[in-house]
Amino acid sequence: MRFPRRRRFRGTLFATTREQHERLTVAITRMPGPVVAGPAFVLVHGIGVSSRYFRPLAIELAKHGSVFLVDLPGYGAAPDPRTEVTLDGHADAVASFVRSIAASEVVLVGHSMGAQVAVTLAERHPGLIERLVLVGPTMEPGRRTAFQAIGRLLLDGTREPPAVNLIVFTDYVFRAGPPYTIRQLPLVLDDALDERIAGVDIPMLVVRGTRDPIVSSPWARLLADRAAGALVEVPGPHVVMYTAPDAVANAILLHGVGGRA
Repeated sequence: MRFPRRRRFRGTLFATTREQHERLTVAITRMPGPVVAGPAFVLVHGIGVSSRYFRPLAIELAKHGSVFLVDLPGYGAAPDPRTEVTLDGHADAVASFVRSIAASEVVLVGHSMGAQVAVTLAERHPGLIERLVLVGPTMEPGRRTAFQAIGRLLLDGTREPPAVNLIVFTDYVFRAGPPYTIRQLPLVLDDALDERIAGVDIPMLVVRGTRDPIVSSPWARLLADRAAGALVEVPGPHVVMYTAPDAVANAILLHGVGGRA
């Protein structure tokens, strides 16, 4: 572990370290929960951003277990990997971290591109995680172009609160940086998540914001059906785990993800 950095968010103390996993460096923000026997919730962000927008949800989930927020290689507090990183590479780095915590139950939560990373991890490392949650999973057929993706992202910005837009802007521009984000965009656009998801044989939940212009309701339903999982739609835009953390946490817990049925 490197450079332990501590900060507070809404009165809650977080500690962040950099760690080497599968020849790549990730940044991990830890939030131990009060429930010793609870699950480990591992949260994976989307393209261009960092795990910072997961913090409201992390506070809620930490009441039921330990929470680990992952900054993928090249994003947030994780340094530039100086190489191209594929979905497989991101998934392998997260899997290596998951093995290192040796938790008895792992709930993997992926948002946007992070949902694609999460499904990839479940495919490549069967048996490593017990539950899978996809929040705002990208990208549906017909929208897999840069023009569509950028346009809908900008539209979503008009629906997000200023705090989310500030996180997104600073992460895109000053942390991941436009060149790296643009190089990573094909990972989102070229991936047929709907064709892969049926091969993942673990309990799965899909969560969508009702005002999400990036992820439509029929697309979210299709993914849930193909995974034989559940779909919950929560009032809010694409970054619904920031705008409605209580509702997203309740959906995760009430659908048997994380030990509560």
